[in-house]
This record gives sequence, structure tokens and C-alpha cells, in this order.
Amino acid sequence: MDSSTDEAAALPGGADQPPPAAPPRPPSPTMPAPPEQAGEAEPPAPTEPAPDADPAGADADAPAAPDAGPSSAPGAAGPAVAPVAGGSGEPCVAGESVAAVSAGRGGGAPTSLSPSRASDFMQCPLLYRFRVIDRLPEKPSAAATRGTLVHAVLERLFDAPAGERTAPRAKALIPGQWDRLRESRPEVTELFADDPDGERLAGWLAEAERLVERWFTLEDPTRLEPAERELFVEAELESGLRLRGIIDRVDVAPTGEVRIVDYKTGKAPRPEYAEGALFQMKFYALVVWRLKRVVPRRLQLVYLGSGDVLTYDPVPADLERVERKLHALWEAIRQATETGNWRPRPTKLCGWCDHRAHCPEFGGTPPPYPLPVTAVESGTG
Repeated sequence: MDSSTDEAAALPGGADQPPPAAPPRPPSPTMPAPPEQAGEAEPPAPTEPAPDADPAGADADAPAAPDAGPSSAPGAAGPAVAPVAGGSGEPCVAGESVAAVSAGRGGGAPTSLSPSRASDFMQCPLLYRFRVIDRLPEKPSAAATRGTLVHAVLERLFDAPAGERTAPRAKALIPGQWDRLRESRPEVTELFADDPDGERLAGWLAEAERLVERWFTLEDPTRLEPAERELFVEAELESGLRLRGIIDRVDVAPTGEVRIVDYKTGKAPRPEYAEGALFQMKFYALVVWRLKRVVPRRLQLVYLGSGDVLTYDPVPADLERVERKLHALWEAIRQATETGNWRPRPTKLCGWCDHRAHCPEFGGTPPPYPLPVTAVESGTG
């Protein structure tokens, strides 16, 4: 973990200096390679979110969306990687597939795993159930919606020629992207329903401007030419576990080295929570590795809320551990799905949860379980 922007500048899209020890250039990002052998299972390590993290959870820059069912593409049993076609200019929910965002509220057993939903289960299995199995609605969050808006602006800025990627131009994109966001997701207008004079909205948009401006102090977009933006990736491991998500930005150096970049509109976590913050990035790195047979050279988290750039250089052993953890996590999810046993795990984040009325920890009752339940057999010795 390193917060130095100087080191980050020496990697793809940064300074003129090429990155060291470059491997052969990977295949085109749109031409996936077959997945490799899955690792052995090990129990997932419990994670406690940082107290100063955005209450939306591990993937706090975007609101939660359910995991989708199988891909609608014919014969989509294998890996896939494709750019997201965001006609509205709004980025899809980070960590979720295009199909997941448009899947609606129908119930059903989970069929894939994203970083957001993996973090949900580790935080609280019952929260995972409410979001994935029951598909309970959640109110839009001002912080999460602002994150979605800022992501859209940073994505659209790269449509302009390098020399025109300036802070004033980026800020000028905010009103139009806000209009598009309201068009595609009318529910976000509820955030300012009690703001007839527009004072709160003006302050909220001003904060989005400050976050966009801060990005220019952390990265120089005139020297960046992303290979991909808002890239939907999906891989099915040999075990059958399907991993999917959306990567904010992929940079590829002339030497072929890959950097995965994620924007966060919150503050950087304290050191004791750094590993939890990196979980999402290692998840993406694992998917890229299994698809491309290339380990990304660098994982980079850009925290616009605090002005930090945190980097991590993964090695295969890191990603193998993540794969084992995800297999163990998926097995726990499978057992909970079959038995209907979704235990709540109270944390300080419960105060921001939309589902307390249904949570036994707060005197609530979960909705009727919509899936068949298999009785747990006790051993006979």
C-alpha cells in the first residue's frame, strides 16, 4: 500500500517513464482468455467496515443493486469482458453487471457474485438476503448518488481530446450528467423533494464540483488514454462460480502492463482497514487474471474525498488467496440459500441500514422466504 502519486505516475498513463519489468503485452481487453484452475477453499476472513466509511458499504460510491441471473447472451457459460454501453452517460452501478441493473425486483437464488454483494455477505448475511433474495427496495442516498454523478463526469471527460480535459470542462459536464441521471433514475429526485428553494441541491452539486476539481490534483487526464472505461467484466471459474463487476478505468502501458483504477468519492480508510478497501480491487484483478492470464501490474484507488491515491501491486499468490476466499464465501451463501438460515450480524453500520424494520435485531420480522428450504441433517456420528 502506497499513497505516493509519484510512483503512480510511473505506471500506465502516468509520466513518460515506462513501468519496470514489463511482461508481454496482453491480448485486447475485448478478447478474453479461458479461465484457469480454481484454488482450494479457505474460510473468509471476517471484515469490519471502517467507522469513517460511507454507510453504503464496501462499494460506497454507488447504490446497491441485486446480482443478476445468467447472462442473456446465447451460450454465455464462459468468461466475458465487454465495454459497458451507457447510452444515458450514467455509469452503471459499480461492481454490478448491466443485466443486474436492469433485472428488476424479481426474487430468485443468487447465480453470481460481485464485490458489492460479497462485501454485503461478509458484513451481514441477512443484509445480503434482503438485497439479493428478497430484493427489498432502498432509498437513494445523497452520498451514493453524488458518487454516481462524479463517476459519470470523469468517464465522459475522456471523450474530449487530451488537451481539452480541464477542470472547468469537467465541472461544466455536471449539470448535463445530473439531468441524465434524473432521467434514467427518477427516484433520485426524492433526495431534494423537500428543497423547494434548491439550496440543498446547490450545495450538493457544489460538493460534486469540489470532488471533480480534486481529481485534477491527483491525476493528469491530459496524459491518460484509458484502454477501457466503465468496463463490465465477467468470468466463470472452473468451479462454476461466476464473478462479475464493472471496473471504473483500465490503463494499459505501451509495454503492456495493466493498471486497474477505481474512483472513490469518500475518504481513504485508516490503515487498519486498508485490506478491506483493497478487496474490491483484488476481486477485479482476479477476474482480469482469469480472463487474460495477465496479473495487473497495479491496483489504484483514487479517494476524492480525502485526496489520497492508494496503490497496491498484486502477485499471483494474492489473487489465489482471494479466489479461495470467494469459493468459501460462495459455499456459505449456497448453504444459507438452501436452508434459509441468514443470520444478522450487527455492526455500527446498522444505523444506516434501510431494512431495520425487517431485522430481528431491531424487533422486525423478515418477509416470507421466497425459496424452497432444505432441512439441515444432523450427523449420526
